[in-house]
Amino acid sequence: MALVAALDITGCSHPGEPWHLTDVSGHLPDLDFTLTGDDGRPVAASSLKGSASLVYFGYTHCPDVCPETMGRLMQVIGKLGPDARKVRILFVTVDPARDTPKALHDYVGAFDAQHARGLTGTDAQIEQLAKHYRIAYQMEKRDPNGNYEVTHSSAVYIFDAQNHARLLATDHDTPDVIAEDVRRIIEDHS
Repeated sequence: MALVAALDITGCSHPGEPWHLTDVSGHLPDLDFTLTGDDGRPVAASSLKGSASLVYFGYTHCPDVCPETMGRLMQVIGKLGPDARKVRILFVTVDPARDTPKALHDYVGAFDAQHARGLTGTDAQIEQLAKHYRIAYQMEKRDPNGNYEVTHSSAVYIFDAQNHARLLATDHDTPDVIAEDVRRIIEDHS
C-alpha cells in the first residue's frame, strides 16, 4: 500500500516540489500595462494571456548585460523544444528616448522575431511599470558625444498564461534551470 501511495505522489506534476528560481507568486502584481509594440501598435497585457511571458527590462544600446540576457533567453527557448510556442519574451525598454519601435523591432528581431517582442512607451508609462515590478534604472552622465548608458536591474520576470507573476530569474540562473521551471509553469496551465 505504501508503494502505491509513493507511486501516486511521483506521478503528479510537481506538487510541493521547490522551484529552482525565486518564487514571487503573490508578491508582485499581475502583468498589466498598455505600451507600444515594436510594430508601432498599442499592446495591452490583457491581450497576451494564453502564453507564459518572460519579461526583461533593458535597452538596445546596452553594451553587455542586455545582449547576454537575451542570448540566455534564446537558449531557454531552444531548450523548451515544442513548448517554446507557449512562451513569449517581452523586452521592455528603460530608454524610451532612443528605443523607438523600429529600434526595438530590429534589436529583438536579431535574437528571435518569433518569440521576442519589444515594448516602449512614454517616460511616465515606463516609470510606472518599472515601479510596479520594483525595477531600478538610472540614466548615466552623457559623454561629449551625447551618448549615455542606463544602469538597470537585470532580473527576468516570469508570468504564467494568466499573467500572474510567478518567478524571478537572475544572472546566476542557467538556461537549463530557467527552462525547467518555465516548463513546469506551462504544464500547470495546460
